[in-house]
Amino acid sequence: MNLEAEIRDLAARRDIQQAIFNYMRGQDRLDHALQMTAFHDDSDVDCGLLRGGPKAYTDFAQGFLAGMSGSQHLIGQMDLTVDAEAGTGSGEVYFFAWHRLTEEGEDVDLFMAGRYIDEYTNKNGKWAIQRRRELIDWARKDKASDGFMADMPLVHLPGRNGADFSQTLDWASGTSGR
Repeated sequence: MNLEAEIRDLAARRDIQQAIFNYMRGQDRLDHALQMTAFHDDSDVDCGLLRGGPKAYTDFAQGFLAGMSGSQHLIGQMDLTVDAEAGTGSGEVYFFAWHRLTEEGEDVDLFMAGRYIDEYTNKNGKWAIQRRRELIDWARKDKASDGFMADMPLVHLPGRNGADFSQTLDWASGTSGR
């Protein structure tokens, strides 16, 4: 066993996973700069509705999400193949997404599940997405059913653009579990 090669492999996987997490967190928080850190400048992204570079894609995705009152994206299993020495990798990353929309004055929830088929590269010491294709496996839309939580502001504190507890860590803000 080559311990140095194992460490390089583990470090590459850690950095690739962080890029994936930055992508999702930046998307949900409408944090353009954070989402952009997931990509190299010359990356190619294809979500079916748009194919382009990371800026065009991030502008498109965040513009789409900005019209919604909320979204949450969850990462599932990640099957990553990495050649740390060559600075390349690939992966299939499962995701689940919730989007709160308003249609004809009523809140509805759009649920989507799918996979990202990715290629990763290490350029100048940075592992990031080089090429991404989004595949949607299923989707459904339902009438929102969480209106009862409006009466529980100490439990339900969503926010974007740095407006929620997960970014401010303001423990005095009246969150549950104080």
